[in-house]
Amino acid sequence: MNVDVGIVETTVVEDADAKLRRVGSGTSGPGGPKGGRGPGGGGPDGDDDVEDPIEQARSRSRILTWFVLLVVLMTFGGVFAAYVVLATNRSVEWSPFNLPFQVWVSTAILLAGSFFYFQFEKYVRSSDPQRARTWFIFAAIAGVAFIVSQVVVWFELSAQGIYASGNPYAGFFYILTALHAVHVIGGMIALGGLYRRCLSPPIDEASRERQVTLSSTVGWYWHFMGILWLVIVLLLGFWR
Repeated sequence: MNVDVGIVETTVVEDADAKLRRVGSGTSGPGGPKGGRGPGGGGPDGDDDVEDPIEQARSRSRILTWFVLLVVLMTFGGVFAAYVVLATNRSVEWSPFNLPFQVWVSTAILLAGSFFYFQFEKYVRSSDPQRARTWFIFAAIAGVAFIVSQVVVWFELSAQGIYASGNPYAGFFYILTALHAVHVIGGMIALGGLYRRCLSPPIDEASRERQVTLSSTVGWYWHFMGILWLVIVLLLGFWR
């Protein structure tokens, strides 16, 4: 009989231990093993596996920006490919001309705009809204000046009798520069959205992180426009 009682007691203790282990795997007290995502969560040593909402927003912004840049790259890539084919094969009447001096002025303006925006980003990261505002204004002025410079180029060419029709090279010039100008205007619209969001003093760390993320993602687009413009100038100026 004593043996039977001992067996029963051992079985009860083992069952109790098993239940305690199952409970411990769902929740943990201070210093206990990592708990799962049960109602009790984890103790100080546990892990709730909850991602930081700021990091989530940053990831979404980056993914969206990379998607936009990919679409822009595919758009220009198709035009670049068509240009290279026609410039190489010479299967149609191809009459290249020297790039107007104003094109190089536009290039200098756009490069300056990228520098201004880089400075703006730097002061957003350091939470210095006064200096950030100054460089933001410079970047915006550079964007407007670039568009004006491009309009001057188009008027100069039309005054010389160079139009898109009848000359595929001129057609590509107008298409590429106009398409790029439209995307620069899109970047300026994005700049306008940054004005209120990034030029006020952050109220907390989360606000500062949002400002840094926004200025950074818009900066990718802004600098990408500068890179695209350099490719356009190299193609039109040296692959003719």
